[in-house]
Amino acid sequence: MSGTIIFSPLIDWVWIAGLGAALLAVCLYAAWMKLGGWVLRALGGAVLLAALAGPSLKEEERDPLTDIAFLLVDRSDSQGIGARPDQVAEAEAGLATALDELARDAEAPLDWRRIEVGNAAEGDRGTLAMQALAEAMAGVAPDRIAGALVVSDGRVADMEMAPGLDAPVHLILTGEADEWDRRLTVVDAPAFGIVGERVTMTLRVDDLGEAPRGQGLIPLDISLDGESVLRVAVPTGEDLDFDVPIERGGRNILQVSVEEAAGELTPRNNSALVEINGVRDRLRVLLVSGEPHAGGRTWRNLLKSDPSVDLVHFTILRPPAKQDGVPVFEMSLIAFPTRELFMDKIDEFDLIIFDRYRRRGVLPQSYLANIVRYVEEGGAVLVASGPAFAGVESLWRTPLAEVLPADPTARVYEEGYLPTISELGARHPVTASLEEYAPRPSVDGLPGWGRWFRQIDLAQRSGDAVMEGVDGRPLLILDRPGEGRIAMLASDHAWLWSRGYEGGGPQVELLRRLAHWLMKEPELEEEVLTGEDARGDLIVTRRTLRDVPPELEVESPDGEVATLVMEETGPGEWQAVVEDAEDGLWRLRDGDVTGVAAVGPASPREFVDAISTDEVMEPLLTATGGDARRISDGLPDLRRVGEGRNAAGRGWLGLADRQAYTVTDVSLTPLAPAWLVLLLAAAFIIGAWRVESR
Repeated sequence: MSGTIIFSPLIDWVWIAGLGAALLAVCLYAAWMKLGGWVLRALGGAVLLAALAGPSLKEEERDPLTDIAFLLVDRSDSQGIGARPDQVAEAEAGLATALDELARDAEAPLDWRRIEVGNAAEGDRGTLAMQALAEAMAGVAPDRIAGALVVSDGRVADMEMAPGLDAPVHLILTGEADEWDRRLTVVDAPAFGIVGERVTMTLRVDDLGEAPRGQGLIPLDISLDGESVLRVAVPTGEDLDFDVPIERGGRNILQVSVEEAAGELTPRNNSALVEINGVRDRLRVLLVSGEPHAGGRTWRNLLKSDPSVDLVHFTILRPPAKQDGVPVFEMSLIAFPTRELFMDKIDEFDLIIFDRYRRRGVLPQSYLANIVRYVEEGGAVLVASGPAFAGVESLWRTPLAEVLPADPTARVYEEGYLPTISELGARHPVTASLEEYAPRPSVDGLPGWGRWFRQIDLAQRSGDAVMEGVDGRPLLILDRPGEGRIAMLASDHAWLWSRGYEGGGPQVELLRRLAHWLMKEPELEEEVLTGEDARGDLIVTRRTLRDVPPELEVESPDGEVATLVMEETGPGEWQAVVEDAEDGLWRLRDGDVTGVAAVGPASPREFVDAISTDEVMEPLLTATGGDARRISDGLPDLRRVGEGRNAAGRGWLGLADRQAYTVTDVSLTPLAPAWLVLLLAAAFIIGAWRVESR
């Protein structure tokens, strides 16, 4: 039970104040004039003013409420370093016991709640302890919160989310006071690089905490897709620039690492992963047309429509042996720099296309032999055959035959047929799912595109026949002679698709894939092993032309090797999943095919600075009257303290006794009943009159 006096004025307080001022003035004047009875009149006026103020005695029946304390336990990755897991377990058990003892105190009832904080669910955002604490406190009345105990290394990433409290927050600090750690930081790294050029990235190695002196130069290793490219000794505390070659398109995964030093806190921040996307600056294509024909403009329009393609079109309009009576000096054609193109600068082209080319003495045998060298050393050639390929003017009767995957049989089919995807082609990335780009849906297993009307018969010697034509004969053959690539299209009627004949077909998509495969774009490799980070899971994808399950081995960042069973998810595509994969660089292997995959952030925020400290939370501790204590120095005792009192001392930490309550009943008793007011006022006034009448 608690009682207080409250006022319920009958008129506004301004009027009461005015009447009081007038009464005071009259009484002072009467006293100055030495009039009798002014004291009694003043008392009578005071009684009337008090009655206007409406005083009452308010009595409340109260039930005390239990105060709430919070025990927040940080279980993020940085808490798994060294002896910290044992320290966390010790602190959690000891504090829980102490809180249970306080909860049994009948004079100051207390309840407590446990909060556990791990890594942020999404993104690399570090330890979000304050967000978790604010969410837990949101369901509790502020006047019931006794305080909070935070078991952590102090590396809290969201101090701006700290709740406003009138109760102490204490930090129970894991780790040791003399910790030191070595950290590798990627200061700057490009997101992409030009294939064939070098990119510059900036690195830094720092020794944090109580690092021993005299460390000297630190060995640093840089590897690209698992293969070492550089090893050098570097100093600490300086920004260092390194040039790294980008030799292929697509993802290039760089791993940078320094050796673990004796006594350092953790090696988790001794390495970093950087993904650089390799892109081609400009694709240089040389198109050699043997003669003008309906499909020649289709090739030109297709290549010119791509802004990333630099096209050089070499067209033979007038063979040297042609006798049409036109004097050479009257021709307006510009002499083509054939020697410069086919001898001096042939290696600058990414792709050479022979479209219905025939031997007419324009290109000497030495030029074509140079193209053979170009292919074997990594170049790419596409041969779109016309009728001449089956005759004496065939390109097969040149040195280029050394790298061609098929020989002409001298037979040319001049009949309508429907190009189809072979069984092997259904697994090859160049032609897989090509039917989806057809203008019409497939019917009875036949693709929904138009027919072609010419095919050169080929006897395949090597390579993969991914498309078939008349009677299942090879129509499109892909091969890898030496370090290069070559494709043979046994027809010059692909242009019918672009003209929309019988609905047309996916010529643009087919030729785009062909060009990208020839130029070794990673997304069209037929034998490839890749891995993707899917929110902590590693999804491994194996694309292959084989029809047997791959034998997949994965090596985790800590060196453990495991064999996974892969499931076929589509023609030529197999997948396996590593759940809760460890962050870092994973190595993938299936026979001779290898790959790498990066899981997790390049430099996890939890290990950017793993040295335990109270500096991050110091503003909150100071504002709430809390304190920080290391577990290694012994767990402090817990006690209850009054609001506004010191909440920390030698060997102990305090939780506020808020004395919160809830009101169950309220009663109001007027202190100035009307009859009493009238009686007192009349008595004082009559008394004053009697005094003045004498």
